[in-house]
Amino acid sequence: MMRKTTAAVLAAGILALAGCSSDGDGGTKDTNPSAGGQQAPQDDALVKVAQRYQEAANRLDWKAACGLSSSRLRGGTVEECADRLTVDEPTPDPSESSPSPSFSPPTYADGSTPEPVASRTPTGPDRADTGPVSASDVVEVSAVKDHPAGYGVLVTYTVKWPGKDATTTRRALRLVQQGGAWLVDQHEDVQAGDMGHGSPVRTALSEG
Repeated sequence: MMRKTTAAVLAAGILALAGCSSDGDGGTKDTNPSAGGQQAPQDDALVKVAQRYQEAANRLDWKAACGLSSSRLRGGTVEECADRLTVDEPTPDPSESSPSPSFSPPTYADGSTPEPVASRTPTGPDRADTGPVSASDVVEVSAVKDHPAGYGVLVTYTVKWPGKDATTTRRALRLVQQGGAWLVDQHEDVQAGDMGHGSPVRTALSEG
């Protein structure tokens, strides 16, 4: 009788210890923040931010891109960031495209005149067409230089200049949490040679 009672007590004790250990591990996992003290997000949230940021940058919508950037990357307010990145197209000077009545082009000895030099068109220089942006390969990335720890995302899209074949561009974006939102803090080009070695996102973002 004594042996049966002792065995029952030992079994109950083991189960109690196992239960405490399980509860403790579960609590640690649920409350253990990742990436430098930031709560681990769902991959979908990071992918959407990275995709929206790159789409805005590709269409030169700097207000939207700056709004999705961290305060460190912006270097000021959203408006200041957008103004700094916006390049105004110079207004064509009519006097440069057509000679004034008092101006006579030089004449060669044989009576010919030089061919007019091609000038910038009023619509500005040719721009590349970019394809749809895809985002994937979410990984944790460590802090480097002045960039805090966060999550890296690979964004991919095609670029086609007039008269040339389309090429694929890959970029790594570092996302960090600020004010309850995930924002882009770093962007680096991913080289073709990096794609077959480990994590190209970590490699690109570790270079700072």
